[in-house]
Amino acid sequence: MFTRRALLSATAGVGCGMLNLGPASAQGFPSRPITMVVPVAAGSGMDTVARIFAERMRAPLGQPVVVENVGGASGTIGIGRVARASPDGYTLSYGAWATHVVNGAVYALPYDLNNDFEAISQTISTRFLIAAKNAMPAKDLQGLVAWLKANPNKASAGTSGAGSPAHIGGVLLQSLTGTRFQFVPYRGTAPAMQDLVAGQIDLMVDNTVNALPLHRAGRIKVYAILSSNRSAAAPDIPTADEAGVPGFHLASWHGIWAPKGTPKDIIAKLNATVVDALTDPAVHKRVAELGAEIAPPAHQTPEGFDTFHRAEIAKWWPIIKAAGIKAG
Repeated sequence: MFTRRALLSATAGVGCGMLNLGPASAQGFPSRPITMVVPVAAGSGMDTVARIFAERMRAPLGQPVVVENVGGASGTIGIGRVARASPDGYTLSYGAWATHVVNGAVYALPYDLNNDFEAISQTISTRFLIAAKNAMPAKDLQGLVAWLKANPNKASAGTSGAGSPAHIGGVLLQSLTGTRFQFVPYRGTAPAMQDLVAGQIDLMVDNTVNALPLHRAGRIKVYAILSSNRSAAAPDIPTADEAGVPGFHLASWHGIWAPKGTPKDIIAKLNATVVDALTDPAVHKRVAELGAEIAPPAHQTPEGFDTFHRAEIAKWWPIIKAAGIKAG
């Protein structure tokens, strides 16, 4: 079971020994490689996008941005590591709606999502899909709902833990359709999707970054996009509204943060580097191919992203708590 003590134990070794010897400055920054902590397993959608930005940031910074995957406890271990890192710009958090909003409503965290981080920029927004193993007999979303109703509590749905988008999406599907199925937690979305491909689980709500390439390769079924309009990256996939489950909507976003207290000039330099990547046509192309969208300009400034992040917390925490979604 996930506990506050477990998180503190897992992250204490990182915090110890990292003495802040005074405020850093953007002059001469960076003089060594930067670590970008991605709080999920390698190969996941978040990891894929983080690596796009990490590689693009290398040239303007003049130093490598090294992705380090620190998974576990729905991303809280990795986020905790960054919260305790020295605020010098050399340790960054790449995260998402799930890790930097939802977890605060699900877990008793040893860090404060509102106050322990400096916002740098939102990077992308993503949509979600409802997918199933190829052996699933249902041919469309209405057929899936009918099959689930005929087989209550027999189907299995993969998630990356309590309160993850896959979990929330599954709870939403149950609420809207009156269906019941079992949730199977994994260490991340990548291993869950691997089991969906292998037919070890029956269905999964996942983002377009993970699911679209596998759908295009014919390795999974995709029934609908969980939004009110179709995705330009996959115009052939109907929306959930069109497919017969109106209101089955779920979206997410990614962003980059630094530890609280990182000097403003370093935040500004890192922000300029991220914004430079966000305007690169090659980055636009890769993001679009994954079925995601570049963050709006209003969320590309530290102030704009911070305001948006706080608004998302204020919006979602009451909803998630009211739904009774808690760490298992």
